[in-house]
Amino acid sequence: MKGWQPLKISIIGTGYVGLVTGACLAEIGHHVTCVDIDEQKVGMMQAGHSPIYEAGLEALMQKNMEAEKLSFTTDSRGGFQHADVIYIAVGTPQNPDGTTDLTAVEVAAELIAQHVVKDVIVVTKSTLPVGTNAWVKEQIRLNLRRDVTVEVVHNPEFLREGSAVYDTFNGDRIVIGAESREAALIIEKINEPFDVPVFMTDINNAEMIKYASNAFLATKISFINEIANICEKIGADVGEVSYGMGLDKRIGSHFLQAGIGYGGSCFPKDTSALVHLAGGVEHDFELLKSVIRVNNHQQATLVDKAKQRFGSLAGKRIAILGLAYKPNTDDMREAASLTVIERLVEEKAAVIAYDPHAIEKAKPILPRSIAYGGSLQEALTEADAAFILTEWDEIKRFPLSDVESLMNSPILFDGRNCFQLEEIRKHNIEYHSVGRPSIKRAFL
Repeated sequence: MKGWQPLKISIIGTGYVGLVTGACLAEIGHHVTCVDIDEQKVGMMQAGHSPIYEAGLEALMQKNMEAEKLSFTTDSRGGFQHADVIYIAVGTPQNPDGTTDLTAVEVAAELIAQHVVKDVIVVTKSTLPVGTNAWVKEQIRLNLRRDVTVEVVHNPEFLREGSAVYDTFNGDRIVIGAESREAALIIEKINEPFDVPVFMTDINNAEMIKYASNAFLATKISFINEIANICEKIGADVGEVSYGMGLDKRIGSHFLQAGIGYGGSCFPKDTSALVHLAGGVEHDFELLKSVIRVNNHQQATLVDKAKQRFGSLAGKRIAILGLAYKPNTDDMREAASLTVIERLVEEKAAVIAYDPHAIEKAKPILPRSIAYGGSLQEALTEADAAFILTEWDEIKRFPLSDVESLMNSPILFDGRNCFQLEEIRKHNIEYHSVGRPSIKRAFL
C-alpha cells in the first residue's frame, strides 16, 4: 500500500449499509464520522451499542471508537466540516407503485450542499435507479452555498445481511462508477486495504450492475423453488437435484437452496424497481415479473400444507421458529414470517413465536394476538405444529428428541430444509419440508 494514507470520511445514514461501511472503513485506518438525524439511535451508538444485530459489528464499532477513528453525530455541519469524502447510505424504500422512494437521498444531497466547506467527493452507496446519481449531482449543484467542487461517484454495496462485515473484507469485487477518473481513483485508493478486485465503469453501468446482480440472484431462488414444487409432485428430492446442478461450474451452487422465498431490504425492492425501470423504457420484463410472482406464492406454501394436513387450523397452537428474513440479522423487512403469521391468524390459529434476535423488531409489525416465547423450548411446549421460517444455527442444532418430547404432536413444517430426512426418520416426528418427500406419522 505504498503511498496509501487515511482520509476523513463522513457517512450519512447508519442503517445496515452505512453503519457497516463506517465501521469497516475505520478498521482499515480512515477517520469516519457517521451522521444520522435519529437522536436516540445516535445516542445508542455513541454509547458503543449497535442499533442492529449484525455479526461482529458491535465489537468493530467499539474497537474503532476507542481508537478515536469512528464517531457518531446528529450535527451535519460539524460532521461534514473536515470531510474529504461523504458517503450517502440512506434508505431507498419502495413506493406503493414499485418505484424507488428517493426522499432521504434528496435530503442528504441538500444537507451536503448546505454544509460542505471544501471540495469533496460524494459517494452513493444506496441502491439507486439508473440516472439517479446525475440527479444527485444536480441537486447538490443547485443548492451549493459555497464555491466548491463536488464530484459524485457510485459505489454500490454487495453485502449479505448477517455476514456484511465478513463480506466487506472478503468481497468478490468493488464496483466504482464515475464521470471523473480522478475521483474514481481516490475511491479505489480508499478501498485499497480491503484487497478486493476493483471494477471501474461509468455511473449508469454501476447503477445497473447492482440491480441486475440482485435480480439474477432472485431469479435463481425462484427457479429452484419452482423446481422444488415439481419435485414434491413427482417424489424427487430438490436437495439432491440442486446439488447435482451446482456441480456444473456454469451454474454454481450459490442461491440454489429451496425454501419459502427471498425477503429482506434488497431483493423484493430491487426486483420491483427494475421491472418499473424497464416499463419506463417500454420494455416488458416478463421474466422478472414471474420471479416476483413465484416468490409471493412461495411464502404461503407452508400454511397451505398445514391446512391440508389438519383440515382446520382454528385453535391449533402453532410455534413459529424464526422471524427475521434470514439468520444472523434482526431485519424483518419482507420476512416470510410476516406473510405466514398473517395467514395463520386469519385461520384462527394460536401463534407463539421465537427468534433469538428479531422479536423486538417484530412486535410492532406483527398482529397483537400472537405470543412470544423466550426460548425454543417455550415456543415448542405443547405445540400442535411448528413452522421453521429462519434457519438460525440454534434451530438447526436443537435436539430433535426435545422436539419430539416437548410438542403436543411433533409435526414440523420446515420452510428452510434445516434437517436431513435420514435424521428425521430416527425420531417420531412428522416432517414436511420444501421440495422433498414428506415423512408422515400417525398423529391426529
